[in-house]
Amino acid sequence: MAAKVFESIGKFGLALAVAGGVVNSALYNVDAGHRAVIFDRFRGVQDIVVGEGTHFLIPWVQKPVIFDCRSRPRNVPVITGSKDLQNVNITLRILFRPVASQLPRIFTSIGEDYDERVLPSITTEILKSVVARFDAGELITQRELVSRQVSDDLTERAATFGLILDDVSLTHLTFGKEFTEAVEAKQVAQQEAERARFVVEKAEQQKKAAIISAEGDSKAAELIANSLATAGDGLIELRKLEAAEDIAYQLSRSRNITYLPAGQSVLLQLPQ
Repeated sequence: MAAKVFESIGKFGLALAVAGGVVNSALYNVDAGHRAVIFDRFRGVQDIVVGEGTHFLIPWVQKPVIFDCRSRPRNVPVITGSKDLQNVNITLRILFRPVASQLPRIFTSIGEDYDERVLPSITTEILKSVVARFDAGELITQRELVSRQVSDDLTERAATFGLILDDVSLTHLTFGKEFTEAVEAKQVAQQEAERARFVVEKAEQQKKAAIISAEGDSKAAELIANSLATAGDGLIELRKLEAAEDIAYQLSRSRNITYLPAGQSVLLQLPQ
């Protein structure tokens, strides 16, 4: 009797385990920000896109393929040429995500690694096309315009593959060694030209100052000559008196100067 009871319990437990395994294999989860595409072994990829949550499928017949539909960044480095045949190294930062409704087509025609297959090729294509319209100098001075044209063309091109580009920006832009050296040499030449112009302007100012000073001295000499011719030695005596007065005033303000009466050669008359 007890053996029959244990046997019944064992069968029930086995049936429950099998049923639990079947139910578990028939459930799958789609996390937040993700979508699922169902692959059916008999009918292929289904056109229905499954949203977030827990869902049922037919075990061993259907398989869910999960796609991340959140925006993800990707840096794409490209070496291309400008309009004036200068080598340009550009790194483009792309923020992309797939169009949820087109996931079945993306999975069927491109695959799960669609970003690896699509983004590098179309980015290189668009960058080469846009950069070739500008010369090296314009790439620097009109960088915003270049970035906008790259963004517009690349967004339109990516849409044909079912991709949305939320942001496209140029994060790195450098030129070849020859162009960099040419720019540095040009800057040095401009600095030397500015320095030479400053020296010339300084010499001109000094020349003008010397002329003005000479004219002033000539005028002063002329006035003095006229005064001497008119007043004779009186002007010279007046200048002597003025100079003596100024010297006496300066000496009177000094503490190191002692005045002695005329004819006295020592400060104190000591008894013999």
